[in-house]
Amino acid sequence: MELPQHIIFAFLLTLLAGLSTGIGSLIAYFIRKPRMIYLSFSLGFSAGVMIYVSFVELLPQTIVQLGRITGIVVFFLGILLIAFIDMVIPEERNPHHYKEMPNEQPLKIDRTLLRTGLFTALAIAIHNFPEGLTTFGTALSDERLGLIIALAIAIHNIPEGISVSVPIFYATGSRKKAFQYSFLAGLAEPIGAVIGFLILLPFLSSALLSSLLAFVAGIMVYISIDELLPMAHRYGYSHTVILGFILGMAVMAMSLFLL
Repeated sequence: MELPQHIIFAFLLTLLAGLSTGIGSLIAYFIRKPRMIYLSFSLGFSAGVMIYVSFVELLPQTIVQLGRITGIVVFFLGILLIAFIDMVIPEERNPHHYKEMPNEQPLKIDRTLLRTGLFTALAIAIHNFPEGLTTFGTALSDERLGLIIALAIAIHNIPEGISVSVPIFYATGSRKKAFQYSFLAGLAEPIGAVIGFLILLPFLSSALLSSLLAFVAGIMVYISIDELLPMAHRYGYSHTVILGFILGMAVMAMSLFLL
């Protein structure tokens, strides 16, 4: 059975967003001195896009189509899901709680360091699973919004790729292995989309797609507040983060107005 074009497009967006973890691996090893100010700006920008589109576009659409109570309930269910996933991963293994970027000083090959990198890859894979459903669900409902959300998630996956690849590279001395594990962690997003699609396919309806918008909004608001903004501020460019956040909202507002 041939899949409709809009479903294929949604899968492709999710795949591209997930595999952007590989970009983080490339940045870690092929740019000797990456400018953290650019990363801070990008993360703030991504958070601005995700929060603005959640409250201005996704949640209001669900409320209009299914009612205020349904929209709000589904929105908080999205928050509860991603919060639960965040809670079940021990903080020391959670890539969104690391305190600083790994330094560039070579370390001795060490199995403990390798284990840290592998656990980080697993943690990121678990976090990326609902993000895959987020991108896929949004793209199914609105391809234009799906493209914007995929870009925002891709930006925030880049530092996750760095957090996986650096310890694995220092532990093994192999850039190839570091890139491979970073790449595999990103595959959790398209896998999340596939599993979500297979589960939802029998129930796919306009009401379900409308509910997905509020659900996705809840996930994105949590990711932005709990992960993107704290991570962006961690690099020490607070005003740059705020500028990125405001510009992200402004660009999102303009794109929604023009498109």
